[in-house]
Amino acid sequence: MAEAFDWALMRSFLAVMETGSLLGAARQLSSSQPTLGRHVAQLEAQLGVPLFERTGHGLQPTEAARAIAGHARVMQQGADAVARALARGQAGIAGTVRISASRAVASYLLPPLLADLRLREPQLAIEVVSSNAVSNLLRREADIAIRMVRPVQASLITRKVASVALCTCAHEDYLRRKGVPRTAQDLPRFDLIGYDHDDAILRAFRAMGAEITREAFAVRSDDDIVLWQSIRAGLGVGFAARYIAAGDARVRTVLPELSIPPLPVWLTVHREIRGSARIRAVYDFLASAIPAALAALATP
Repeated sequence: MAEAFDWALMRSFLAVMETGSLLGAARQLSSSQPTLGRHVAQLEAQLGVPLFERTGHGLQPTEAARAIAGHARVMQQGADAVARALARGQAGIAGTVRISASRAVASYLLPPLLADLRLREPQLAIEVVSSNAVSNLLRREADIAIRMVRPVQASLITRKVASVALCTCAHEDYLRRKGVPRTAQDLPRFDLIGYDHDDAILRAFRAMGAEITREAFAVRSDDDIVLWQSIRAGLGVGFAARYIAAGDARVRTVLPELSIPPLPVWLTVHREIRGSARIRAVYDFLASAIPAALAALATP
């Protein structure tokens, strides 16, 4: 390298990786686009490789960027640990933090993370609210929210911390009885499990060239846990987050080549309470732990 490596540039690099643009990274870090652009350029110069390709859809990470992203996250986790230690020394990390998340996240993703958090911060008490409503933050019914849709209220600070990979899957007993779908066009011939009122799956089918209606779902519910348990029970072919599907060895992924758009994960906190030492400690922990957990569980 032509100059000493500047570790501080990694924070800007990670923000661009997470948001896919200089504008998004600038908003996340409360900085400016020129500053973020300069940081990326400096890091590319120091490493001697391009990290992003400029496209009409934003900044796409290169192979080099993906190769160092994991190391950068470890560095960020170390920095967050230092911040938590300082906050604990200054104000004491004790008391209650209330976290709001969807039923699926609250049931499958959060518990092992909270176990790790409680080992680190034994004086913290955690309350978990299973809800998708943003109103519970606005009414101060929760301190931190984990959402798949970005809240837009000005009083909330929100940050995209990860993406949830999705898959098409079915229990091995069902596949043994009914066979295995080979293309997206095969799926309507199988017993499908999908949403009752939410049309997200129907729109995804249309994008793949398969026109179906709500009535095509043999089992319908707007509760993700009900849908997942229906898949596990062998009722048909459904759709689930990979981090959930990874928990049952008898549920098989089918049609892995399908390009299902991932769901963004937004970490949100009320602007007025973000300064609390205990809330900031939990917020920073989740910002590091969620993407690490999803990365570990996303392998088909």
